Amino acid sequence: MSLDKENGPLLRVKGLEKRFNLDQGFLESLKFSSGKLTRETRAVHAVNNISFDVDRGDAICVVGESGCGKSTVARMVAGLIAPSGGEIHYDGERIDGLRGKDLLPLRKKIQMIFQNPYASLNPRMTIGQTLAEPLRYHNPSMSKGALQDKAAAVMKSVGIDPAWGARFAHELSGGQRQRIAIARALTVDPEFIVADEPISALDVSIQAQVLNLMLEMQEAHGLTYLFITHDLSVVEHFGTKVIVLYLGSICEVADTQTLFSNPKHPYTKALLSAVPQLKDDRSNHIRLKGEIPTPINLPSGCPFRSRCPLSDARCASEKPMPLQKDDGSVVACHAVEEERVDALNWV
Repeated sequence: MSLDKENGPLLRVKGLEKRFNLDQGFLESLKFSSGKLTRETRAVHAVNNISFDVDRGDAICVVGESGCGKSTVARMVAGLIAPSGGEIHYDGERIDGLRGKDLLPLRKKIQMIFQNPYASLNPRMTIGQTLAEPLRYHNPSMSKGALQDKAAAVMKSVGIDPAWGARFAHELSGGQRQRIAIARALTVDPEFIVADEPISALDVSIQAQVLNLMLEMQEAHGLTYLFITHDLSVVEHFGTKVIVLYLGSICEVADTQTLFSNPKHPYTKALLSAVPQLKDDRSNHIRLKGEIPTPINLPSGCPFRSRCPLSDARCASEKPMPLQKDDGSVVACHAVEEERVDALNWV
């Protein structure tokens, strides 16, 4: 089934799931239980039935604690790993089943910026070679002079002197390396960029420069972003819409202004309360009790119930379904549905 390219979203994710098997062979799956030999297969349930849309020109931020499945979502959207279930549609066409050469046209449209600029650049290649490689791969007929001209133009666009093309990655600072990583993503003129925590490895003084560069590139090239981060202060500056993940499930989806002014899910409220602020009138930080459950054995019902002070019997037995509110936000919470959140004066 194809979607409407004109009126539909640029990216549509439907019921996406990802499980990583822990038992790689038959012998590893054999277990002794009550004196009997049984076979049990274990898996990490990294992403669990999530759905969302990304419109053209948006900067969608995916936030949550470490291990909540953010990077896994990014890699599935970019086609680096295959989902265990669900569908991914890009520009009206389903892409999650594409393999090998069928992915080549998509690679030019979707590019990825990785978290660590110290690991994502090949130390044996000069900066010029690094930028020319994707161009040569996707445009084998392009001349050497054209490759060099394109690489130099992209370097200028991200604020790097083209004369640095002869340098190696180890000769650059972290911020300069990440600029090169952004330039590499832009060389093939993509429409959609997946950025997996692209500033978390950088100094705070450099983070703002890289963020502003990404915003400038968005305006100059008409880019759409899927931005993975755990820093909500970055989200407020960068994102147009926010997706809050917890243990591989979506808690809340809202535009940035709505989420920060009127968070609804108890987990979202707790996350926002932890953002450092200069104001003295902010309410006390919400301290969540308990430990995050293991994604190997997911809890029944709501994944957040073991840490939520509003959980009840329904939360333990029934997983909440996404519910759209009047302001356009989508929340998966029984307490929100039953209007019990306001009874607890958190924020």
